Amino acid sequence: MAQQEWLYGIHALESVLNREPERLIELFVLKGRDDKSIHSIVNQARKFGASVQFCQRKTLDDKVDGGQHQGVVAKVKPAKQFNENDLTRIVESSKTPLLLILDGVTDPHNLGACLRTADAAGVDAVVVPKDKSAALTPVVRKVACGAADVIPLVQVTNLARTLRDLKDAGVWIVGTAGEAQSSLFDCKLVGPMALVMGAEGKGMRRLTREHCDELIKLPMAGSVSSLNVSVATGICLYEIVRQRA
Repeated sequence: MAQQEWLYGIHALESVLNREPERLIELFVLKGRDDKSIHSIVNQARKFGASVQFCQRKTLDDKVDGGQHQGVVAKVKPAKQFNENDLTRIVESSKTPLLLILDGVTDPHNLGACLRTADAAGVDAVVVPKDKSAALTPVVRKVACGAADVIPLVQVTNLARTLRDLKDAGVWIVGTAGEAQSSLFDCKLVGPMALVMGAEGKGMRRLTREHCDELIKLPMAGSVSSLNVSVATGICLYEIVRQRA
C-alpha cells in the first residue's frame, strides 16, 4: 500500500480537512491565488501542522499530470480501504441497508459521479470488484466533491460471492439490464436492497446478472439506447429514495 497519495481540488481538500485533517502532510497552493476558499484551506492546513508551499502553476500541473487542481494540491496519508468484512459490518448495522454495486465501471469520472449521487441518496456503501474497476484516484475524489471521503467504497475480490453473501444476509439484489421485462417504476424497491449497475457499454457480467433477484430497466422513449451509467444510477437511486419515503 502506498505511503502517501495526492489530492487536488477545493471540495476534495475541504472534505479531508473537515473529516480527517490528520491525513494532511503537505499543501501546495498556486502563487497569487487569492480567494476565500483557498484562504480557509491554507489556514486549516497550518492549524493542523501541515507544511504549506506557494508554487507556480506548472509545478502544480506536474504534480497532478495536468488535472484540474483549482490551485490546490495536497500530499496526504492514504485513506482507509474497505473490504468484505467492512461490508458485513455495514449491512448488519442498518435495519434497511441500501448498497450500490458497480460491476466493472472503469471510467474514474463515472465512479466519482456515482459516489457523489450515492452519498446524496443515503447509500450505505458502494461496492466494486478489485479487478476491472476504477480505483479511488485523485480524479475520482475531485469529481465526487468530497463524497469519496464520506461514503465507504468497498473493494471485493469476488463479486459473485459477495452477492451470494448479501442475499444470505437478507439483501434483495436488483440489477439493471436493457432486456429486462420490468420497468424501474413498476417495481417495489423498499427494504434491504443492493442496486447493481453494469459497466459502460457492456452492462453487467453474466455471473453478476445470474446472482440478481430481479432485473429492471429504465423506459427509453427517444432514439438513444442507453444512458451514461452515472445518470442511470442517479435515476434509479432516487426512485428508491422516493419509494422509501
